[in-house]
Amino acid sequence: MTLRIYNTLTRAIESFQPIEEGHVRMYVCGMTIYDLCHIGHARMMMAFDVVNRWLLSSGYKVTYVRNITDIDDKIIKRALERGITIRALTDEMIAAMHEDIAKLGILPPTVEPRATEFVPQMLSLIATLEEKGLAYQSANGDVNYSVRKFPGYGKLSGKSLDELRAGERVAVAQEKEDPLDFVLWKAAKPTEPQDAKWSGVTGGHDFGEGRPGWHIECSAMSCAALGETFDIHGGGADLQFPHHENEIAQSEGATGKPLAHFWVHNGFVRVDNEKMSKSLGNFFTIRDVLAKYDTETVRFFLLRTHYRTALNYSDAHLDDARTGLRRLYTALHKTAPGTTGTSIDWTQPYPARFKAAMDEDFGTPEAVAVLFDLASEVNRSGSAQSAAELRVLGGCLGLLQQDAEVFLQSGSTLDTTLIEQLIAQRAQAKAAKDFAGADAIRKQLLDQGIVLKDSATGTTWEAVH
Repeated sequence: MTLRIYNTLTRAIESFQPIEEGHVRMYVCGMTIYDLCHIGHARMMMAFDVVNRWLLSSGYKVTYVRNITDIDDKIIKRALERGITIRALTDEMIAAMHEDIAKLGILPPTVEPRATEFVPQMLSLIATLEEKGLAYQSANGDVNYSVRKFPGYGKLSGKSLDELRAGERVAVAQEKEDPLDFVLWKAAKPTEPQDAKWSGVTGGHDFGEGRPGWHIECSAMSCAALGETFDIHGGGADLQFPHHENEIAQSEGATGKPLAHFWVHNGFVRVDNEKMSKSLGNFFTIRDVLAKYDTETVRFFLLRTHYRTALNYSDAHLDDARTGLRRLYTALHKTAPGTTGTSIDWTQPYPARFKAAMDEDFGTPEAVAVLFDLASEVNRSGSAQSAAELRVLGGCLGLLQQDAEVFLQSGSTLDTTLIEQLIAQRAQAKAAKDFAGADAIRKQLLDQGIVLKDSATGTTWEAVH
């Protein structure tokens, strides 16, 4: 089966074929880095981690670019509040982001450009747009994009120019020729720190001291890293308009070529039916969540919902994810707890079903269902081959790579030595036919979150939460 991906641009699932045979070039809009990442950010990065992993599992070479916006109004404000430089703030937050998402098993991108490293390319792109009559400088010094002069504006969002409303996204509408126009270069303000200002001189143009607008950053960075046209452009659903619409206008207005063949957007994380966001104050940082739940449980929680579907966040859903993940690891523990798979025969029934699910727009819910069916087969047959398949297929999603016993015992607040001593005392009690004493030890451990499992080969234990 050929990989098929939902393309926001065409509003249809289409067969995927990269521009260059065997090589996928993908750009994903990353973080504006002024604070700790929340679970909504993790959802975006996890969605494209799965895309990246599946493309790699399918034999493609992947050049995956995920940018960092390290200059922005919020960044400037936060740096001033803390009395530190912009660079000190963004370095600190980037390090925190890397630490948090690494715990979730999110692979690093091939390239991670920082916006401040590409200001010359942004200025060059702005100059090209001005030369083509698509950009103009306002009386306040800002350089703006003339939306109505780009015929394709609105094709990603599916809205006509008459339907679009500038509203809240226009800061100083009176300085623009049209309220729909957006800023490419922001003129420096006297109140802004010096490290938020760049020279606007480029190739015979002088746009004055200032800094780039948000949208121009990604147009310049994607072109620098992947060329004028590439395979996949991704990001959160909230970026579809205006950010991605504006990227198309900028890039295609400058080059006359399609920016990306596929546009892919992940759904929101919601809390009480509202989008999780810092502006609403209803967000949970990755660190908040990892303080209560282990990293693989959080990953599994994020993957059980299709990337385009809104995801409801709650402790109950995370508890359920933990229970489901334990079922999978329990199946592995019954066969070969410490083994890892290395290869897979995709023609076999379970791998073939898994591949079909992932090839249909990265269908992780259906793929996870295959993992549970395969775990049931492992429990029924005890087949080492089936267990190996379960390991490998889980690995395609970044799951089931731990030693099963280590996972099942993780999270216990009791000392392991004490648990083993109590298990030994229970065995002695059973040997002495003191079944009441043995039951008392079992209950003592259960009250502290330890479940004992007896088998012909002895007693093992698991931690419950």
